[in-house]
Amino acid sequence: MVKMGKDYYVILGIKKGASEDDIKKAYRKQALRFHPDKNKSPGAEEKFKEIAEAYDVLSDHKKKDVYDRFGEEGLKGGGPTGGGPGGPGTFNYSFQGDPHVIFSEFFGGRNPFDQFFGNGGMGENMDTDDPFARFGMGSGGMGGLPRSFSTGMGGMGGHGGSSVVKRQDPPVVHELRVTLEEVFSGCTKKMKISHKRLNPDRQTIRTEDKILEVAIKRGWKEGTKITFPKEGDETHSNIPADVVFVLKDKPHPVFRRDGSDIIYPAKVSLKEALCGSTVIAPTLDGRTIPVTTTDIVRPGMKRRITGEGLPLSKSPSRRGDLVVEYEVTFPEKLSQNARDRIAQVLP
Repeated sequence: MVKMGKDYYVILGIKKGASEDDIKKAYRKQALRFHPDKNKSPGAEEKFKEIAEAYDVLSDHKKKDVYDRFGEEGLKGGGPTGGGPGGPGTFNYSFQGDPHVIFSEFFGGRNPFDQFFGNGGMGENMDTDDPFARFGMGSGGMGGLPRSFSTGMGGMGGHGGSSVVKRQDPPVVHELRVTLEEVFSGCTKKMKISHKRLNPDRQTIRTEDKILEVAIKRGWKEGTKITFPKEGDETHSNIPADVVFVLKDKPHPVFRRDGSDIIYPAKVSLKEALCGSTVIAPTLDGRTIPVTTTDIVRPGMKRRITGEGLPLSKSPSRRGDLVVEYEVTFPEKLSQNARDRIAQVLP
């Protein structure tokens, strides 16, 4: 009996023996349902990836045939897949694809959930500190090849016979790292890209540099996407890919981010934790705020300073909180006299 492992048919909600059209319809339905831009429930991202893997296998005749006969174990190299000419062999499938790229390709190069942001005015300086400040587009976006297909419909473009219908390459996605200070104040980044373009003769290709201005709005969250349509490589047979920048927070030496809140880890001694303390908390705009407590400080205890965090992305006039998170530092050693005195005082 074949050990199936993952049941790709169950993942897509179809029965074994489903037609190619049924597989496409099932993928469309499930991918739209569990896309992380729409479905915020826990596990949606992993489910979205499973759906992409299931579609990647079942939409490919060779992979599907191996899977139907030998299950996931045979598909992924855990068992022989013999039976054809040349004797038994081993099929070593491993899902290495990006589920978002598969989704985009399925919908013709566009993600129906993407939010397209406009770019703002020119900044003063090129972002030379950013490791992604210069990008090459490469061929066919994120490893994909230019895609085109022929149709036998006559009369298209004024000619009988076949015509080439261009399809857009998958998006070219890059991380764009920003500091908390840049998110706090807003800024404009200039990102230099290098992409291919057809010359006026529509035959030869040149490589040209272009500066894209990325306007970082106050309070934007990590993961925010900024899309520049059709700035990827242009060839005779493709529509250039969109270039997408995805915001990523740079590690901060003092704070860490939690949505629109910023966390300040404040170290206090055991004496301060038991007897009261005043912590001088810094802010992102360079001020300091004294935070006094007479309560006994337990490890992990927090104090909120309302309105001293990052701007809210959808309402920049409002701000999150500055959260002081206490860390109690214990002494490495105590004298016997100190131990005796503490033992007399503590209950």
